[in-house]
Amino acid sequence: MMRRGNIAWCILLLLVLISSLVACSGPTSGPTPNPKPPGAIKATWIEPQVVGDTVSIPVSEVEDNKIVHFKLVTLGGDIAFMAYELGVEVYIRSNVCPPCRSVGFSLQGDTLVCDTCKTTFNAKTGDGIEGACMNFPKASVPYELRDGNLAMKGADLTAAYQSTLNPGWP
Repeated sequence: MMRRGNIAWCILLLLVLISSLVACSGPTSGPTPNPKPPGAIKATWIEPQVVGDTVSIPVSEVEDNKIVHFKLVTLGGDIAFMAYELGVEVYIRSNVCPPCRSVGFSLQGDTLVCDTCKTTFNAKTGDGIEGACMNFPKASVPYELRDGNLAMKGADLTAAYQSTLNPGWP
């Protein structure tokens, strides 16, 4: 016959064995409830298509990456832009932070974060929220949806870029 002390040890050993098995089994298979990565989403650089005064980027690139950057070659040099998805809306803005000279932003929820100085901007409005460069709001660019592409006029891109170089809204 087993004594009470031995029964208690057997039960304790069984509980330790069960908890070890559960801990070592790892995550269950199947879809994750929230597939979004934590923290800021870094942008992917893409090449726009330029035909005359029309600059186009594929909607699928924005949908797949959530935020993309692209450059437009001008006589004065390359100028950078970002396109990102917030909910069902796509936004296109100038992608420059003049005081710190950054041309890179990440998307964190509904906030744009400068990759260099960490200044934050409202992704829906382009207004500065907090940080050293917050007085340089990110101007938006109008676009049309054409054959699966976001089509913009070169003049609108240039105007948005120029607007972002100066503090405050024009």
